[in-house]
Amino acid sequence: MPDHAMPAATDRTIDDNPLLDRRFSVFSVLVLVSGVAAAVGVSWWLPFEGGTEQIWIGLLLVLGFLVVEQLSVNIDVRGGVSWTISFTEIPLAIGLFIAPFQVVLAAHLIAGVGTLLARRVQDRVLYNTGAEIFEIAVAYSVFTVVASAVGGSDPDWFAVFVGALSAPITSTLLALVAVYVLGRRMRLGAATKLVSRTLVLGLVNASVGVVGYEVATGVDYGWPLVIAMLGGLWALYLAYSGLLREQRDLEALSEVSLIVARSGRRAAARPAAGPETAAAVSSEDWLGIAQRIKDQLGAARVVLRLRFDPGQPMHTVVAGEELAADMYDLEPAGARADALLRLPGSHVRHFRRADALPEFRAALGHRNAQEALVVPLRSASHLLGVVEAHDKLSRWRGFGQADLRMIGTTASHLATALDNRRLLATLRHDAYHDPLTGLYNRPGFRQVATELLTTNPGSVVLRLDLEVQSAISDALGYAWSDRIVIAAGRRLRDTLGQDTPLARLEGGAFAVLLVDSDFEQAQLVANQLVASLSVSYPVDRLSIEAGVVIGYSSATMADGVLFADSTSAPSGVRDSAPAALDVDELLKRADVALRAAQSSGEHARAYVPSMGQMFLRRFQLVTQFRQSMETGQVRVHYQPKISLPSRAVLGVEALVRWRHPEFGDLHPDEFVPAVEAAGLVDALTDFVLDKSLIKVRTWMDRGLRIGVAVNLSVRSLANLDFPDGVAAALARHRVPPELLTLELTESGVMADPQRALPVLRALHNLGVVLAVDDFGTGYSSLAYLRQLPVDEVKIDKSFVFGMGSDLGDLAVVRSIVELGHSLGLTVVAEGVEEDVARDQLAAMGCDVAQGYLISRPLSEERLEAWLQARTAQARGLRDETVLTLLS
Repeated sequence: MPDHAMPAATDRTIDDNPLLDRRFSVFSVLVLVSGVAAAVGVSWWLPFEGGTEQIWIGLLLVLGFLVVEQLSVNIDVRGGVSWTISFTEIPLAIGLFIAPFQVVLAAHLIAGVGTLLARRVQDRVLYNTGAEIFEIAVAYSVFTVVASAVGGSDPDWFAVFVGALSAPITSTLLALVAVYVLGRRMRLGAATKLVSRTLVLGLVNASVGVVGYEVATGVDYGWPLVIAMLGGLWALYLAYSGLLREQRDLEALSEVSLIVARSGRRAAARPAAGPETAAAVSSEDWLGIAQRIKDQLGAARVVLRLRFDPGQPMHTVVAGEELAADMYDLEPAGARADALLRLPGSHVRHFRRADALPEFRAALGHRNAQEALVVPLRSASHLLGVVEAHDKLSRWRGFGQADLRMIGTTASHLATALDNRRLLATLRHDAYHDPLTGLYNRPGFRQVATELLTTNPGSVVLRLDLEVQSAISDALGYAWSDRIVIAAGRRLRDTLGQDTPLARLEGGAFAVLLVDSDFEQAQLVANQLVASLSVSYPVDRLSIEAGVVIGYSSATMADGVLFADSTSAPSGVRDSAPAALDVDELLKRADVALRAAQSSGEHARAYVPSMGQMFLRRFQLVTQFRQSMETGQVRVHYQPKISLPSRAVLGVEALVRWRHPEFGDLHPDEFVPAVEAAGLVDALTDFVLDKSLIKVRTWMDRGLRIGVAVNLSVRSLANLDFPDGVAAALARHRVPPELLTLELTESGVMADPQRALPVLRALHNLGVVLAVDDFGTGYSSLAYLRQLPVDEVKIDKSFVFGMGSDLGDLAVVRSIVELGHSLGLTVVAEGVEEDVARDQLAAMGCDVAQGYLISRPLSEERLEAWLQARTAQARGLRDETVLTLLS
């Protein structure tokens, strides 16, 4: 009972606040002085009465208090407050029955203070001595008042019960005040819970003391019953204590895990760095873990020895009593290794100086410890550290099995957490560094450069490209190319020094950040790098020449003006400086300058804003394209195709056009490649296909069978779901598949024919007409033409243009017509602009003609006008209307 809610002054090494130490010392002295004053007052009120028999009674009470102190069970240790059950109310109740105040006070002080001294809790002796005096003084005062109120000559059991119950309440209230003095803040609910628990346990213990005394003195042979009752009560409390110990162990494990997790999150938020990130944990975190283990075990000292890297020395953290200075830097391996650090395995060892082997006895002596629990922390490959717990405080018998289980489980969790942190550090290093050269990669360079540019805006980013990279890969293989990249990375590092941020972006591309530099300095550095990287690379018995091109951009450039630093820029430029500090933007500008240097044949070139206009225009086109389709800026034009020699209008080719509000009419060659690169070509294909099928359906409703041809991209041929989308569009618009022609370029098919074949076969099975566009411009199409499920070929217009003047072109066209017919394909000639070319094609047997001679690409409205003005209507064989081109 004297340790109900006892402030653990020795457990405050985390805070280690001298002011709080002084406050608690002053408070302890006040409690002791007040207790002595209360004891003097009660002694004057209740003078000593008794003879020599009180000596034997006092000795028995001392024995009783000592026994209950040693049978005490720990209930909770949280935040520097220790709360234990010690059954003190039982001998106190008996003392109220049979002994005067002075005897019970002396017996209680001898047992309580002696136990504290034996447990080496010297810094709590003053406070607990005063609290114990207060408990006995209050108990006898309440007992006397209640007994007087009840009346009677013999001690009344009710007065004894109330007096014994007042003692734990007194100690608990004093402890709450001590908690406040120590700077610990307990919520009202927690304080109420503590008082209520104390009251309940005090009721039980006081009841047992009163009932036991009454039964022992008033019932014949009642002693066995009393002993059985006390044994059962002690067993019940012991079981309760075991459950609460398990709960506390789980809480301790959870708290340790949370501390490691929080420190891991803080470490993960640090800038990209090397393997030293594993050690980037606050010492307070590790000290908190050590302190939590110490509290849980009730040890005098807990030592964490941690090794974050196999090549680094151990980092030592101590909670509790200080170690000798030579006990911090110990070697875990080798001939001079400390005995407790070179233990094999990862299970718990329990050493006592009295019975340990000489080497372990010497290690304990150096630590000034009588006993120790030692657990190695190991990963699968090496030692991560060691946990040591020295000297149990709260038991004379030392560490028990529960302590061994607790420290073993905690060490296992801690080893796993440390191994995970090491793995996290490795993964983080790999995520921000190039595996080939060890330099930063793009994300690592972005993170480090962003941090540096925030504090050093006057900096320059360089972008370097090794020009021989792809040639080496093609000629000698990627292994040789990697050797050149590694050698180039070393030369860059040697030229720039270790402190300059340097990254390999991809392939033979590198990036450099020159902090606090201007364009003049950057040009000098670029010249040095060109000279260094241009020297031939000796690889085995070869000597390989490699050129380099450099582009660079300043972080303090705005509106075409360069400033050495942001403070020298005009206020308007300085206001816009944060936007210019984006690393990706600087890399993009440096890349633009690099391309400009390649185009001009220079080795190094600085970025100027005019270079970015072309890329800005392309960026605007890509970002505005989807909205332009929705607003009608992007439209579909149609170019008619006629049959030869009948001149019947067979269909049209759908061609996309874009009238931009800022740039005017845009040719497809300008925006379609950008759209394909941005991954929007599927949306463009769907748009053109949908508009074209709507137009075909309109013609069908008027009795016209005019087909439409839509161009496909290479991306569509790689999409296995594309045929299903075409089938759905045909069904949605109720258009027969033979009225839809899908044109694919010869180069697109030949880029990956095996991948395109499944999609082509699925489209062919739908009944869609497949045409090979720009036929004749490829190199290997003839070998695959027989395998491709195509229905027609379109002769590239470059051959058709030269038919009238170039016999070679004429021969090529004739050969394609004959080849197509021999394979059963329809042959279409595009680019027909002259009557002579049309007549020659008709004479060769070409099936379809398309070109400016017939019509330019027309908008939907102009196409309708062209059909009315340039064609004649006739009834076809299937009762459909046939349009024939007029001469």
